[in-house]
Amino acid sequence: MTSSRRRLEALPAWAWLIAIVGLSIALRMALAGRTASPWIMVDELIYSELGKSVASSGTFLVRDVPSNGYGFVYPVLIAPAFGLFHSVPTAYYVAKLINAVVMSLTAVPAYFLARRLLSPALSLAAAALSVLVPSMLYTGTLMTENAFYPLFVLAVLVLVLTLERPTPRRQALLLAVCALCFATRAQAVALFGAALAAPVLHGLIERDLRLRLRRFVTLYGITGGAIVLALAATVARGRSPLSLLGAYRAATGSGYSIGDVGRYLLWHVAELDLYVGVIGLAALLAMWLAPRGLSPGARAFVAASLPVTVLLVAEVAVFASRQSFRIEERNDFYVAPLAVIAMLGLLARDVVPSSRRVRVVAAAVAGVLPVAVPFARFVNTSAISDTLGLLPWWWVQDQGIHFGPLRIVALGVGLAVGAAFVLVPKRYAPVFPALVLVYFVLASAVVENGRHGIHQASVGALFAGIRKAHPDWIDRTVGRDADVSFLWHYAGETRPLWNNEFFNRSVRTVYTVDGPDPADGGLPETPVFARPDGELATATGTVPHVQYAVSYTDIAGTPLARDAQIGLTLYRVDGPLVILTRISGVYPDSWGGRTVTYRRFSCAGGTLSVRLGTDAHLFAVDQTVTATELGHVVGSISIAPTDQPTLRVPLRPGARQTCTVRFTAATLRVPGPADRRRLGAHYYSFDYLR
Repeated sequence: MTSSRRRLEALPAWAWLIAIVGLSIALRMALAGRTASPWIMVDELIYSELGKSVASSGTFLVRDVPSNGYGFVYPVLIAPAFGLFHSVPTAYYVAKLINAVVMSLTAVPAYFLARRLLSPALSLAAAALSVLVPSMLYTGTLMTENAFYPLFVLAVLVLVLTLERPTPRRQALLLAVCALCFATRAQAVALFGAALAAPVLHGLIERDLRLRLRRFVTLYGITGGAIVLALAATVARGRSPLSLLGAYRAATGSGYSIGDVGRYLLWHVAELDLYVGVIGLAALLAMWLAPRGLSPGARAFVAASLPVTVLLVAEVAVFASRQSFRIEERNDFYVAPLAVIAMLGLLARDVVPSSRRVRVVAAAVAGVLPVAVPFARFVNTSAISDTLGLLPWWWVQDQGIHFGPLRIVALGVGLAVGAAFVLVPKRYAPVFPALVLVYFVLASAVVENGRHGIHQASVGALFAGIRKAHPDWIDRTVGRDADVSFLWHYAGETRPLWNNEFFNRSVRTVYTVDGPDPADGGLPETPVFARPDGELATATGTVPHVQYAVSYTDIAGTPLARDAQIGLTLYRVDGPLVILTRISGVYPDSWGGRTVTYRRFSCAGGTLSVRLGTDAHLFAVDQTVTATELGHVVGSISIAPTDQPTLRVPLRPGARQTCTVRFTAATLRVPGPADRRRLGAHYYSFDYLR
């Protein structure tokens, strides 16, 4: 044995644990810069707004409106980034560095949880694998996952410690940690249920239920008192008790189907099985099936892990069956360290049952579950944000294996791993954590850098919202303390609003002209409508006066800067908002139908320049677009399938000094069964020239 190896083996466990955390932080920091922009919207926008608000005033405001529907823990964690750095791009990067530190700390409670039943070396392996799961890539997003993951594992650790020695102090600490988790995500209500159920399960395993429950008087007493006080407080304020769930209150609505919930529960368990590499769930199931022959630490681990996993996954499945219609792995991957610890128990004594019958049952269940995942239904763009465990399978599908055969491939992998779980002798068991390590690394590489990965999603989100060299171009033009309004049109792409609002502190109020944004998550907005003269007013008749405004369409004011490729212009207004241009008949993807109408208020003449195009897949021959004004043809253009020509027409004022031009397409095409619109031409840009 070399001296270097002897020195490494002589290092205490705490030194190795610090090294694991440090290496994880370094890796996540290195990846932070590859996430170019927030891409899980509108969640990241909301948490950034809350972080900015906490940093500037100590309040929880979104668009200057109080917001109490979100946990306070994560906004408080990232608030220093927005408080110390005025440049939002810099603050955004620092917030991701905070994520890297906080989420990497999961290794610490994971180590101490594993130590209840494993050796120091195996516990260090559990700590390392807990920070190598693919979901660690959420450190590149401004999402509560970063804070909830370490707190969740900490809560399970404290629960196990409390089961082992239920002192009043530990029981109070358990409830405090669960409350902290709840203040991070209301989803943590499942932890309270698990904390109440675990002593009962532990008592049944140890066959001392009555005696054990007497030792948990503090836990049940505090919980009962807290529930009564919380309900009384909400009722006294005239609010529903369900308001305690904050933004997750939507999950309590009616209309749930037992069949749908059952299917989503099966799909979530099956996908989680794939996420942990099958072997982890097989080991966990074996422990749950026969806990009485295990070590005391393993029995306490079973009593804690079973209700935690069941309640959390069931809660997520119920929510998904009615609210999101996705496999919400993003909400249940937190149990992965429990499966990792169970898998590493294969290398220890009295942790995973050695009974062949128990292992066969556990292996059969875990091995068959993957075939239940309907890949064709859930492998899509929503998986990029919510179901990272499916992205490697999307990569496999890209190699030519279609979704039907893909389920058979998944079944084959599951059965092979299940057979290995039963047949591989203990002396060869170290191959299991090695394979899971390789699987986590390869899966993470696909999730981060694959064709459908996070890097591409963030770059695409930035490209869809901002094309300027500096995403904080508005702040750079008017200053971060300026008051800039965003005039948003429902007919337009939403990304420019969200991204510019995220990167520019000066963007404050959002005025919506064509109705509310259906995908904004309930963000505060001010609806306005255009009067005949183009002046904008609210439903009560109030005319907003603004300092600066950003708009797709021309408004009264002095242009200061422009994101030409997106079509946004920043104006100095210093008065009422007056729309000079209205365009109807154009879809958000710039396609127009038979007729597109351009209208300009306060028009004294000039020239309108319109860039047009079609699509060679729809139009094999040239398309003709004709422009009419005041009943007369003022221009016409022939559009070749591969060209983007510009049509220029004169503007002539009509009644009330309004110029109106109607563009009519000669031929219409329907894209296909999935898109039944009758399309005439792309209207890429409208530019008014004096």
